[in-house]
Amino acid sequence: MLIRKSSVSHSDGPPVSDGPSARDSINGETEARDKVPEEVLPPRDHWTTRLDFIFSCIGFSVGLGNVWRFPYLCYKNGGGAFLIPYFLTLFFAGVPMFFLELALGQYLSIGGLGVWKICPAFKGVGYGSLIVAAWANVYYIVVLAWTIYYLFMSMASVLPWATCNNWWNTERCGSEYVRCNATANETFIVVINGANVTRSCGTDVVSPVREFWELNVLQVSSGVHEQGRVRWPLALTLLLAWVVCYFCIWKGVKWTGKVSWFTSMFPYVLLLILLIRGATLDGAAEGIVYYLYPNFAKLKESTVWIEAVTQIFFTYGLVLGTQIALGSYNKYHNNILRDAYIISAVNTGTSLFAGFVIFSVIGFMAKEQGKSVAEVAQSGTGLAFLVYPSAVAQLPISQLWSILFFLMLFFVGLDSQFCALEGFVTAISDEWPRLFRKRKELVTLAVCVVAYFVGLSMITQGGIYIFEMFNFYSVSGIVLLVLIFFECIAISWAYGVNRFYDALNDMLGYYPSLWWKMCWTIATPVICVGVFIFYVAKYEPLVYVNYRYPWWAELIGWLMTMSSVLIIPAYGLYFFIKTKGTLRQRFKLCFRPDVDEPIKANRLPIDIQDGSIPVEDTAL
Repeated sequence: MLIRKSSVSHSDGPPVSDGPSARDSINGETEARDKVPEEVLPPRDHWTTRLDFIFSCIGFSVGLGNVWRFPYLCYKNGGGAFLIPYFLTLFFAGVPMFFLELALGQYLSIGGLGVWKICPAFKGVGYGSLIVAAWANVYYIVVLAWTIYYLFMSMASVLPWATCNNWWNTERCGSEYVRCNATANETFIVVINGANVTRSCGTDVVSPVREFWELNVLQVSSGVHEQGRVRWPLALTLLLAWVVCYFCIWKGVKWTGKVSWFTSMFPYVLLLILLIRGATLDGAAEGIVYYLYPNFAKLKESTVWIEAVTQIFFTYGLVLGTQIALGSYNKYHNNILRDAYIISAVNTGTSLFAGFVIFSVIGFMAKEQGKSVAEVAQSGTGLAFLVYPSAVAQLPISQLWSILFFLMLFFVGLDSQFCALEGFVTAISDEWPRLFRKRKELVTLAVCVVAYFVGLSMITQGGIYIFEMFNFYSVSGIVLLVLIFFECIAISWAYGVNRFYDALNDMLGYYPSLWWKMCWTIATPVICVGVFIFYVAKYEPLVYVNYRYPWWAELIGWLMTMSSVLIIPAYGLYFFIKTKGTLRQRFKLCFRPDVDEPIKANRLPIDIQDGSIPVEDTAL
């Protein structure tokens, strides 16, 4: 007796169907990616080794937020006490959602749009993530352009922000490190543009570091309404950043994985060197104490909990589609849970480690100026381009330490940028394979060119105001909270957490603990809703230094926010309306359509009915 059964896949990748089946169609319309026979399309790449994947994920997740945002938030929100809400959020929401995105990509082997075939009504989450990724790709790389500019300026014989003897300095320029007695009417001499200027103690001065940033680098205008001319030196550094970014991913993930070995690990070498130097400075211990000393009274403030949640979501790069894309290049039976643990540990450890690097130098800077750490500590661009440059200018061989610092910033930001770009291009090329998969290099180039020209708006004289709008509105806490909430609900409740557990078992060979199920169904959605309510209640309009944006600029900002949020219900409604059938059938097709999944192909179609075991074909 010869019995022919359906094949069972034992390969490392998910089974590939011979062509589109009837159950892939919704209302008789097959998805565009299923219309093309698989054999006419270039096969999707896979990581050469597991370490390529791990280094790429580390490179993407460990970004500028770990270095310039977390240490300041930790100090500002109660030092060591801030670690309580931080780790609670990490365990109940951050790592569970990180694991979910990686596993979802690995299970379906497709990008951030294609994964939603298992729950089409929520495909708006994929489109929203794609929009957020587009905004982020445009503005994040501007920081790298500034970093490259500072890197080149650090090679001068004298750091240009160390003195007031430059063409851009004003009469108010003066060092913050001059100590004298104002009550004794003491005076000191400042060299401004080659001339000696006598100044009395107690006179308000503007540091040369700030004047270099505002009057040389940015040449900042009076407001967002006054854009001025393009800063061509920055246009060139922005172009250089995009060229480097393009060549990091142009040959696909096999090339990207190898690049990530260097770009993700080299910053740790630089951070270690900077920590060793910082630890030897006078005042370093005071800075580190300020960084970690617990103030448990801060835990009563809702702002502390809000910033802990948003920091976790920022640093793990969630809902940008990138983690899904990186996971989709894994082999099907890769132990993604183990990898998620490793990457999460490195990510959080880097944030803590960076705090020692930054605050050792801030402590030195505060002691040299005769101020408290609270008076000099800043976050974001203020830390990268004002505080740290000011401190290194006081060190011997200041050019070396400046070069090391900005090299570190560049590589920390670079792999976050090119991995985000890879996720964006992967989503597009997987969604429309007929148009884009064979032309992925050209698609990547086109995205880089378009993003470059849009980014030029942020390096005009009024560009800093545009940059801050992108930073505040396009990838805001509200956007992340809404997208993460719906992504979590879609998989755990609409698609079904038990079905997802079956998929994990099929990939891993075992069922993960019930902890993940509890987080996905209850803890993470509750955290998102709670923090969203507090976030809206505590909302304050965007302010840059002392500049308040006009109403029309805030309106544009909110349109950017809504562009990635409103598409979720809009697409869900559209899909429900276009779906034909009874109400029950429409809900079935919207939330749990019968589509091909790897787990279905891996199971023999054996059903016991009436004492018989039917198979597809039986030959005697």
